[in-house]
Amino acid sequence: MSDALLDFTIRRLGEASHPSPIALSTRDGDFIANYVTDDQRVAYDIESSALHVTASAAAGGSLEKAGPRQQLFFAPAEVHAAVLTAGGLCPGLNDVLRAVVMTLWHRYGVRRITGLRYGYRGLYDIENVPPLELTPSVVRDIHRHGGTMLGSSRGGGEQTARMADVLAARQINLLIAIGGDGTQKGALAISRELTSRGSNISVIGIPKTIDNDLSFVERSFGFETAVAEAVHAVAAGHIEARDAMDGIGLVKVMGRESGFIAAHTALAQNDVNFVLIPEVPFVLDGENGLLAHLERRLDARGHAVILAAEGAGQSLFAPAGEADASGNARLRDVGLALKERISAYFKSKGRAVNLKYIDPSYIIRSAPANPSDAIYCQRLGAHAVHAAMAGRTECLVGLVNSRYVHVPMELAVGKRNFVDPESALWRDVIEATGQPPLMR
Repeated sequence: MSDALLDFTIRRLGEASHPSPIALSTRDGDFIANYVTDDQRVAYDIESSALHVTASAAAGGSLEKAGPRQQLFFAPAEVHAAVLTAGGLCPGLNDVLRAVVMTLWHRYGVRRITGLRYGYRGLYDIENVPPLELTPSVVRDIHRHGGTMLGSSRGGGEQTARMADVLAARQINLLIAIGGDGTQKGALAISRELTSRGSNISVIGIPKTIDNDLSFVERSFGFETAVAEAVHAVAAGHIEARDAMDGIGLVKVMGRESGFIAAHTALAQNDVNFVLIPEVPFVLDGENGLLAHLERRLDARGHAVILAAEGAGQSLFAPAGEADASGNARLRDVGLALKERISAYFKSKGRAVNLKYIDPSYIIRSAPANPSDAIYCQRLGAHAVHAAMAGRTECLVGLVNSRYVHVPMELAVGKRNFVDPESALWRDVIEATGQPPLMR
C-alpha cells in the first residue's frame, strides 16, 4: 500500500467538553506554551526528488500532533486509570510508568491510578495477581532502577473478553499499555471488544521494542540505552580478540527480525569487522562465505570482531522448533552456533584460534535508561496521558520527523521496520567495518 493511501485517522470516543485543568495558552507571543489544536498535523513523508515531490500534507499523508488539548473527553475527577507493562524487559519501562502516574496525578488531578501487574495477566487473572495502587510516592524513585516495578509477562491474547469484563467491573475508563508489537495487538483487540459493547474506555499504547522495529515510530524507548550498553560488550570483545594470537571476539545482541541495534552499535564502536543482521543473508562456506573472509581477516590483522543480531542467519542452522507465550518462534542461538562452526572450521585447518563469545542480552535489557532515553520516556508517558484524557483511543504515541504524534494502532502493528540493505545506514556500516556487501 502506498504511503499516500495510509489512513492516519485517530478514533475518538466522543465530544471533548470538559475544560482541561492544565493552564496553557491559546495564542503566540505570551511566553506560555500553547495547547495543541486538533488541526495541527505532522508530515509523514518529507523526502522529495527533482522527479517526484511527495504530497506529504495531503489527506492520509500527515499525522495528528500529540500534546495537551484545551478540552477533554473525561472529567479528571471521574477517571479511573490503569497502566500495565508487557512483553520483554527494556530500559526505560520504569521511567515511562513514572511519567504516566505523575502526569495523571499532578497535571490532571486524577486520584485513582491502578497498576496492573505482570502484563495482561494482571488484567485477566486479577484475583490471583492483585493490582497496585499507584501514587507519586510509590513511583517517585523507580526511574533509578532497571526493569519494571509492575512486572511483565507475555501472552494472554485469548483472554480478550475476560479483560474487557474486568475493565468494566473495575470501572476503569482509561488503559495505557506499555509494550511492543504483541502488547499493542492485544490492546487493539481489547479496544475493539469494548467498542462492540458500547463501552467508552480509552486504550492508548506506548511503544516498547528494544529492537526499534515498530512501524511509524522513529525510535522506540530503550533503543539508545541498548546501543550504549552493547558498545561495552563490543569493546570487551575487541580487547579479548586483539590481545590474543588469532583472537576472535563474537558478540550477540538483540534483534529478532531487525538489525538496528547491531548496525548502530557497529557505527558507535568502530571495532567491528563483520556485522550479521536478519535482513542481509549470508553463507558460512565457500570462497565468499563468512568463514573464508574471517580467515583472510586473521591472516591480515591477527584478530577479528563479529557482531551478530540474534535473528541473523537462522536459515543456516537447525530450527529450535518451539514458540514462546506470545507466539514468536524461538530462535536458535546464533552466537553459539557460529562459535561451533568457526571453531570447527579452523580446527579442520589445524589452526588454533582464541574465540571469546559474549552475550550481554539480559544485562542490556535490565539496564536503567540513559539520560537521552529517560527524557524520551518522560515525554512519551506524558503525551500518552494527554491523548487518553482528550478521548483518543486505539492509538499509540510515537515520534515521526522529530515530532510527537498519534499513530493508529492498526497501522503500527501492521508491519515491522527493517534495516534496508540498500539504505544509507547499512552502506555506512559496510564502510565502517570493511566487510563485503554480500557474503553469499
